[in-house]
Amino acid sequence: MKAVILFAALALSACSAQDRYVQYETEAPSSFPKLTAIGYAPLDTQPATEQSQRVLMAMQASKIAAYRELAEQVYGQQLSATSQVRDWMLAADEIQASVSGVIRGAKVVKSYPAGEHYVTELELDFEQVWALYQQQNRSQRVKEITYF
Repeated sequence: MKAVILFAALALSACSAQDRYVQYETEAPSSFPKLTAIGYAPLDTQPATEQSQRVLMAMQASKIAAYRELAEQVYGQQLSATSQVRDWMLAADEIQASVSGVIRGAKVVKSYPAGEHYVTELELDFEQVWALYQQQNRSQRVKEITYF
C-alpha cells in the first residue's frame, strides 16, 4: 500500500514539473562595496645586485602583499594555534595563519617607492566583480511561470 502511494506521488510530481515553463531574470545587488588594500615590500633586502632589479622585485612583492590583504578581506583568514605547557609553564606557543581565494577585478590604484619600501595600493570594486561573475555564472530569480 505504501509503495502504491509513493509511486502515485512520484508520478504526479513528475507530471506537474513538465506542465510549466519557468522564465528567469538576473537580479543585481542593491549596493556594491569597494575594498582597498595596501602592500609593502622592502627595497634593500630584495635578492638582486642591481638597484633597478631590486625595485622591480619590490614592486611585484608589494603587489602580491596587497592581493593577499584583499583576499583576507574577502575570504577571511584561517588561524591554527597550538600551545604546550610543561611543569605549569608555557613551553611552546605557535600560531599559523593562511588565506586562500581568487581575486578577480582588482585594479592597481597607485604603485610608488616610499623611503626604504615599495608600496602598492589596490582597489576591488564589487560592481566589477559582479559583472565578471555574471559573465561566468548567471544568477537568476524566477520572473514568470507559465502553466499549461
